[in-house]
Amino acid sequence: MHEYNEQQLPRHIAIVMDGNGRWAKRRRLPRIAGHRAGVEIAREIIKNCGEKGVEVLTLFAFSTENWRRPPQEIRALMDLFLRSLQKEANKLQENNVQLRFIGNYQAFEPKLRDKIEEVQALTKHNTGLKLIIAANYGGHWDIVHATQQLAQLVESGKIAAKDINHELFAQHLSMADLPDPDLFIRTSGEQRISNFLNWQIAYTELYFTDVLWPDFKIANLEEALHYYATRQRRFGCTSEQLEVVA
Repeated sequence: MHEYNEQQLPRHIAIVMDGNGRWAKRRRLPRIAGHRAGVEIAREIIKNCGEKGVEVLTLFAFSTENWRRPPQEIRALMDLFLRSLQKEANKLQENNVQLRFIGNYQAFEPKLRDKIEEVQALTKHNTGLKLIIAANYGGHWDIVHATQQLAQLVESGKIAAKDINHELFAQHLSMADLPDPDLFIRTSGEQRISNFLNWQIAYTELYFTDVLWPDFKIANLEEALHYYATRQRRFGCTSEQLEVVA
């Protein structure tokens, strides 16, 4: 087990929980069995991140592109979301976890939408781990949504087009009040971002593993954190410049 000091631990971890379907297929199980197993792993990772003192954990649960999946799988996923929220709400509250959803979850069925808003309200003032669930989310959607908001401000005369800069644009993105991810983890051997936090991960350290998400244990998280601790984050500077600052 690796030890990390405060400087080596990422403030914000973002995870693409990939490989549930393949995990189930290898076991000749229905795909939803893989998603259920993935929920159990997510619970362990959330608990561990909270114990470690990670400030923010963002999990990619359902992308804007996932609507292309078979209707029966989508229905099963929505039911799993609802059941998970019903089961975990009180535990999140007891463990001081603040739950937020990003993405256009208004597209979900009213029962699920209402439960999302209920649990967000319940945990709103919690001061521990901030757990962000990206549902019906896409990085392109996030950028377009921010652009629409800024366009409305320009149209109403509240700002001029020349006022739009990096900082103002970022203020209209999802998670605008939170630090950008320090560490991005993707499981299952795929090495791509897949339209997840496109703007926010510009300088994030990327970690890819062949382990399927339902097999991703605390030891695997430790390996990712060890990798992160070895990285020198330069943000466009040189190593020599960072050494002078240090």
